[in-house]
Amino acid sequence: MHLSIEERYIEPIPVRQAEILKFARKSGRVAVEPLASEFNVTPQTIRKDLNDLCNRGLLYRVHGGAVVSSGVSNFGYGARRNLAAEAKQQIGRLAAALIPDNCSVIINIGTTTEQVALALRSRMGLRVITNNINVVNILHGHRDIEVIVTGGVMRHSDGGIVGEAAIDFIQQFKVDFAIIGASAIEGDGSVLDYDFSEVKVAQAIIKNARSKILVVDSMKFERTAPMRIAHLSQMSAIVTDKPLSSEQMQICVENEVDLIIAEEES
Repeated sequence: MHLSIEERYIEPIPVRQAEILKFARKSGRVAVEPLASEFNVTPQTIRKDLNDLCNRGLLYRVHGGAVVSSGVSNFGYGARRNLAAEAKQQIGRLAAALIPDNCSVIINIGTTTEQVALALRSRMGLRVITNNINVVNILHGHRDIEVIVTGGVMRHSDGGIVGEAAIDFIQQFKVDFAIIGASAIEGDGSVLDYDFSEVKVAQAIIKNARSKILVVDSMKFERTAPMRIAHLSQMSAIVTDKPLSSEQMQICVENEVDLIIAEEES
């Protein structure tokens, strides 16, 4: 008999915590104050609930709430789209502002990189190479933008195209800009992700671009992932929505990495 992850624990999850877990799985993230209002309990009670769920490995604590536990696997694609949606839109617009007309761009897999594609639709004379089917759909019909799709294996979970064929295809190009997403950023500046095949494609994109723009919302600085894509020092620019840590800021200064913060720009 197949058991859910909750049923594998000896002690059952209390009803309120089970409901909190359902909310988290639906939206990807929960916050203390709205939950306290929803269940008519104190914020301290909710914090204890969240801590209990985190101790069980079902959630991961972040400032002001918790997200679905994701130490070795990423959130579902729908949940990722809902996480920090407004911040991603701001990041997308600011990153797109760095890209002029009549240039070449590679856009990789990610819900934030898709926001960059949305903001590029009014541009003229772009050549966009992508391994993201969602980016293809976003740019479809915009005749002033040439879209080139990599070969490879398409993942049904998120529309990403990965594999050796995708890497070989990307290596044929030397583009002006790369738009890179990531799942987590370590304090030491490591840029991380979950899927080995996706990481290899991202590394090929970075290698074959003159200017590398990393687009990540601030939640990525609260998470971890097992595989290294690159380092902040390899980027030309970082577009995010909150200030970096002092260690990460120092990396940017020492390596002349431009830092653009959407919160300040807005």
